[in-house]
Amino acid sequence: MALTLGIETSCDETSVALVENGRHVLANVIHSQVDLHREFGGVVPELAARDHLERLPHLLDLAFEQAGASPDDVGLIAVTRGPGLAGCLLVGVGVAEGLGAAWSRPVSGVNHLWGHIYAAMLTRPELEPPLLGLVVSGAHSDLVRMPEHGRFEVIGRTRDDAAGEAFDKAARMLGLGYPGGPALDRLARSGNPDRRRLPRPSLAGLEYSFSGLKTALLYRLRDLGEDITDQDRADLAAAFEQSVVESLLEKLDQCLPTRGEVARRTGGRIQEVVICGGVAANTLLRRRAAEVVSGRARLTMPPPELCTDNAAMIAAAAWPPPSVGRSAAPEAQPGGGNHSPIHVDPSLGWS
Repeated sequence: MALTLGIETSCDETSVALVENGRHVLANVIHSQVDLHREFGGVVPELAARDHLERLPHLLDLAFEQAGASPDDVGLIAVTRGPGLAGCLLVGVGVAEGLGAAWSRPVSGVNHLWGHIYAAMLTRPELEPPLLGLVVSGAHSDLVRMPEHGRFEVIGRTRDDAAGEAFDKAARMLGLGYPGGPALDRLARSGNPDRRRLPRPSLAGLEYSFSGLKTALLYRLRDLGEDITDQDRADLAAAFEQSVVESLLEKLDQCLPTRGEVARRTGGRIQEVVICGGVAANTLLRRRAAEVVSGRARLTMPPPELCTDNAAMIAAAAWPPPSVGRSAAPEAQPGGGNHSPIHVDPSLGWS
């Protein structure tokens, strides 16, 4: 077996995975810290880092047990090096480098954003670039072209909050608690967006902005005051969700060709579209995306368990794709402890 051990600790999920040949998941163990942070209404970095450190040894054992493998089967260790919370990233990188030294295995620092794209390749192992990606998470709403493995070109992004942040803040306004995105998604299912319509953010080009939409929701809630009903909240949740989703897909639509035509904004014929990241688990986004892309390109959206932060996508992004014969992640460092430490970068972009 040619196994990659993946480790993900960028925020509030601790995850360990074993992936064969970069595409076949043998184990993908994820521990969510939602209960730990719920009383604070958001992630507390210090608590998150400590919890990663406490959980990783058990999760490593559990992953090897589920995969029916041992450290001798591991050829590469992949770990998230950014973006994310600095303390959390340091925990994962420290454990990965320690294992690399103990087992004499190379260790590769992986860009977390790249990992979300590669989650789609775990869903469809035959998927290859070129492709167009929409990465939507708590911190990113990015439209990217991936012309080949290891190369990404950002063609659109948010000016302010990402879609996930907007959902979380809207959920807080509606009294839904933490985590806000899934709670708002559930409430919206019982609402009617037409009864409490909200404006759809619209900017020229391929940029996003959700700050005005949040303000509009705040004003609607203020106008309703104490007279607000549970149905009002559900309607507002549905309206907010619809505005965010339609805004996201409006820009994606501009990048796609009509039938038989070349997409002007992306400079070529788009045949593969990937929508990924935590917000890609949203039920309305998944349904509407399929409608927008249908007949114009092939859409791949990872299942919800691969939309959230997970180590399988990190392992997949580190594997050398056969088509290019090199790692899609930054160059792996040799094992044995005789190498420069992996550079942790909390604000790492797509480069």
